[in-house]
Parts: sequence; structure tokens; C-alpha cells
Amino acid sequence: MRVVFFGSPDYALPTLRRLIEAPAVDLVGVVTQPDRPRGRSGRGVPTPVARLAREAGVPALTPERIRRETTGQIAALRPDVGVLAASAHILPSHLIEAIPRGILNVHASLLPRHRGASPVAAAILAGDAESGASVMLIVRELDAGPVLGTVATPIAPLDTTETLTARIAELGAERLMELLPGWIEGSVEALPQEDALATYAPRIEKDDGVIDWTRSAEEIARAVRAYEPWPRATTLRDGERLTIHAAWPLAATPEAEPGRVLAGDGEALDELLPNRRALAVVACGSGALALLRVQREGRRALDIEDYLNGDRALVGARLGE
Repeated sequence: MRVVFFGSPDYALPTLRRLIEAPAVDLVGVVTQPDRPRGRSGRGVPTPVARLAREAGVPALTPERIRRETTGQIAALRPDVGVLAASAHILPSHLIEAIPRGILNVHASLLPRHRGASPVAAAILAGDAESGASVMLIVRELDAGPVLGTVATPIAPLDTTETLTARIAELGAERLMELLPGWIEGSVEALPQEDALATYAPRIEKDDGVIDWTRSAEEIARAVRAYEPWPRATTLRDGERLTIHAAWPLAATPEAEPGRVLAGDGEALDELLPNRRALAVVACGSGALALLRVQREGRRALDIEDYLNGDRALVGARLGE
């Protein structure tokens, strides 16, 4: 089967690798974002997908936008089907219609839950018990196409968007390769989604990571996990940014205003995190947040035990605006 692949970030790499390695697949090309300037040199850096494609000798198209000219170039490759994993391109109708068996999207949620740009973070923020990948036929409406199949994975208590995305990417790639031959042959059916059950995961903005200490400790702890590695959960301490990389919610609500840092012994963490002693907890709107790993502005991230060796004044400080 002749396949053209659409993708750009690390999430796309497991799917691309399997397409490259599959004996039954003729990967005729990839479509990815153009090189972006990085660092002080301003030199253009290719996407992870572009790098892997070049290493494998697969032709790569890097349009800023997919116009009719790009669709003509893709059609000239004579693909039977397209496969997409986090492309960051908007796919116009003239492209979708140009590929005989359509374009299959390896979407990082259990559709119709969490359609949109940030499904993994949305699942963590919502407190979902599980997430996964859906192999969906792309239509013009956002993530609303019929689904060929799904694969689920539990969300672990300490999963972040980074760790969960990596796991879903591997599972989704495997599921795609199970379904792809049957889709080409016509033995795999795509079933419509239940639109009434749809939820949406909007694009994450940098300010989303700013902590509101009046919220519950459970909600804040989910946000810490959801916004790792970007934009990361942050708060102010005497006008200086403090980044919280890891934390855990405690049920007891201290007699202190939200945002006040108190001493803690970490006993409540023993079952989940043996041998850890969270020596600082922050009062929240309800409950308290045990700080596990933090980073002072301009410094490196440290476990809270090591951090307090150099900044004991954190205990007693008031965090937030």
C-alpha cells in the first residue's frame, strides 16, 4: 500500500517508524512543518519527523500551509491512503478528497472525548481514569470523523502530559498498523462518533500554567501534571517566578490562607512515594499541595529536600499574586 504521512513533533515518530519498517507499506513521502529558527544562531531546525524521514531516505515536503500546489505534489505521489499524527497543518478539502482511501488520524484521546489540540493534558486536568488513542478518518469538522478503532491505557497517579503522550504515541502506532491493512482492503469499518458525548480540549496557552491557590489541591496537582513539560505550573514568590514540576495533593486543609507555605513531614506520601519527605506544603482553597520538585527562576530544578537546603525561607512564604 502506498502511504503518505503527515506529522511534525515527537508524538508522530512511533507511527512514522512503523510505516518505514513495515514490509507491506510503500511510504511515498512525508508532509511536515518547515524548519524553524532556534537558538542564538537563528539556524533553521527541522521537525523530528523531517529528521527521521531524511535519515530513512523518504522524500519530505515542508510547506508553511497546504495549498492546491502542495495537494498536486502529494497527488503526484499516488498514495492509496494518508496517515496523520499531530501534523500542525490544516488539511483542506481538496487534499482530503485527493487521496483515495482518505487520511487516518492517530488522535491522542478516546474519541469523542477530548477532541481538539490538547487531548492528553485535558484528560489529566479532568481527572480521567484512562486515556488512549483513536484511529479516525479525517473529515472537515474538528476530530469528528468516524473511528476505525481505539486503544486505552490507564492514567497513572504520577503521569504527566509528557509521560502519557509518549505511551499513547506507541499504543496508537501499534493500533494503526493493526487496522491499516483491513482499511485498505475494505474489511475494517469506520463507525460514527456519538457527537452528544463530545468534549473539547482547547490549545494550551502559556498563562494556563499560573496557579490559582484558591482552587482545590486536587485540581492544582492535576494542573502540575498536565502542564509538564509545557507551559509548566508556575507561581510568584516575592515577585520571582517559582516553577513546580511535581507535587501531590493532601486532603487535610491547613488553617492558613491559600498560597501560604507550611512545614510538612510527608507522612501522607508514604504509600505512594516511600522514602520521600515533602518538607513544604502549600495551603489551597481546600486541601494542601505537597511540593516534590521545584525550580527557582534562573536555577535548576531540585527535589524539595535539596531545594530547602539552600532556601529554607520558602517555608512561611506566601505564593501567588
